[in-house]
Amino acid sequence: MTPPTMIYNTHTTTTASDELILRLQSDVQNTEVNFADWDSFKFAPIRESTVSRAMTKRYFEDLDKYTESDVVIVGAGSAGLSAAYVLAKNRPDLKIAIIEASVSPGGGCWLGGQLFSAMVLRKPAQHFLDEIEVAYEDEGDYVVVKHAALFMSTLMSKVLKFPNVKLFNATAVEDLITRRDETTDELRIAGVVTNWTLVALNHDTQSCMDPNTINANVVLSTTGHDGPFGAFSAKRLQSLCPKIKGDSFVLGGMRGLDMNKAEDAIVKGTREVAPGLVIAGMELAEVDGSNRMGPTFGAMALSGVKAAEEVLNVFDLRKKQNETCYGGSLQK
Repeated sequence: MTPPTMIYNTHTTTTASDELILRLQSDVQNTEVNFADWDSFKFAPIRESTVSRAMTKRYFEDLDKYTESDVVIVGAGSAGLSAAYVLAKNRPDLKIAIIEASVSPGGGCWLGGQLFSAMVLRKPAQHFLDEIEVAYEDEGDYVVVKHAALFMSTLMSKVLKFPNVKLFNATAVEDLITRRDETTDELRIAGVVTNWTLVALNHDTQSCMDPNTINANVVLSTTGHDGPFGAFSAKRLQSLCPKIKGDSFVLGGMRGLDMNKAEDAIVKGTREVAPGLVIAGMELAEVDGSNRMGPTFGAMALSGVKAAEEVLNVFDLRKKQNETCYGGSLQK
């Protein structure tokens, strides 16, 4: 039997009808590919300023819209994006801003260990793979995705399709916004202070490059273990905690690698560590002094899932506290 013919159509700006640009015909004896007339091919005209306006108009509309967010997620790695997926799917009414310091989101989840391709997740993390429709090989107590980039690109694509999510990449969080409760004197996290990453990296070479701000009812920090931008909220929390808890606070510091202890500890420990601030993923290891897990990624995904639950558990309370602060409801 002759295989079915595959026809790809495209729309042009000059005609209302579909134009056939590629036709693939296959049969048992012959395979033939007929391309369009590329000699006469031409894109629709555009002025350079039109491109600039198309980009800047939408970006600044997003900045205006998300300057008051319901949830800010700091870090677009596997934990942060997993949390964003769960939050956006279950609460389409929430505005979720994701702040990522790198130009390319995804954190360290584009490869497995030591730059290898395959990605290992211990069970029961395969249920999250089923949810986002990523195929894997079942090896008994663990599963293997053929390439870590397949997991990350799929997850990122699904997150960015949600209409209530905006990713601001190449943007660094430089500080946390705080509020003091007039009744309890408790200090609460109420948003983030942001700047272009290239600016944040050059404060020592340039003078007075002031930041921007995003208010939020809950901040979820998933910036990974200690590094140039890693464990940011955990390290900032160390200086804020005397004001939050009334006593000194010392980071536990991430311990050596122990996969079996590390993954359980990260998922179980994912929580609101200070009012308005939830920490998940490997950043939590710096807070609690838990072990690192190395090249196994189940805890990253499931810590993100639990983080979304923790955010929703405290969201209404933190929203109410913020709405009564500074004389009224937030300006949406």
